[in-house]
Amino acid sequence: MGFNLDEIAVRAAFSQPDPDGTFSGAFGAYLREMSARRPAVIFAFPPKAAGTFLRSAAIEATDGQLARISHAQGGRDAQPYLPLFIAYYAGLFGDKTMVTHGHMQALPANCHFLEAFDLRPIIMVRPIADMLTSYWDMLEHDDLALAEGLNCSIPPAFRALSREHKAQYLIDIVAPWYAGYYATWFAYAEHDPRRVCMLVYDDFRHAPAEALATALSHARVPRSREVCAAAVQAVWAERVQWRFNRGIGGRGKDYFNGSQIAQIGQMLSYYAIRGARLESLIG
Repeated sequence: MGFNLDEIAVRAAFSQPDPDGTFSGAFGAYLREMSARRPAVIFAFPPKAAGTFLRSAAIEATDGQLARISHAQGGRDAQPYLPLFIAYYAGLFGDKTMVTHGHMQALPANCHFLEAFDLRPIIMVRPIADMLTSYWDMLEHDDLALAEGLNCSIPPAFRALSREHKAQYLIDIVAPWYAGYYATWFAYAEHDPRRVCMLVYDDFRHAPAEALATALSHARVPRSREVCAAAVQAVWAERVQWRFNRGIGGRGKDYFNGSQIAQIGQMLSYYAIRGARLESLIG
């Protein structure tokens, strides 16, 4: 694109926002000007909600480029890394659209970052017990997942625990992250509905091309339904590589008992998540 990382861009990359994460004044104006140059596709999915699969399909549909937007995997939540975005908007990664997937909550500092670059993230709504089930399966077979955890340290002897202890560990330690994740995104979507695209897992399972088209349109990289269908088909053959497990709804009830699923509902109640939204997370 012909952009260079000039002195202003270098200074911006090493600058900090206000204490609450707001990019104000000339700093904020500069970032907004940069972001107008090109769009980016941000899948802010929770783990085990087809994020890696859809991210890969989005790259196929847009001829995009994969980027890791956080400092490193295995940290505490995904927080956008400012120098990477400045380099992207300055054209240092070439002309291709950036496509990324990060397990990011809509906490205040992250929201200020999204607004500074006018990023429009996509999230996926899926029953928490189903995602915990898929995460459980991954922990049983994926050594990297066992080492990284999800904002927590997985017990080294996890695989040797009884089935009952594994289930309760996931409910006690991992499920609260999922509850907080949805609490932040639901609240942010109410605050700024145009910024957040909420996909529904069952809809994605039945019509993946339409889900991809919706996501790309929201991110301002629209592609036709035919292009999206071809991209999904191309990635489907490699779905195991992209950590797409079974994609079956309702598996959580086979892994967790009624009391444990009720415990998830109790966690969500702290955030006043009720009605249809509560049902969508309980299944």
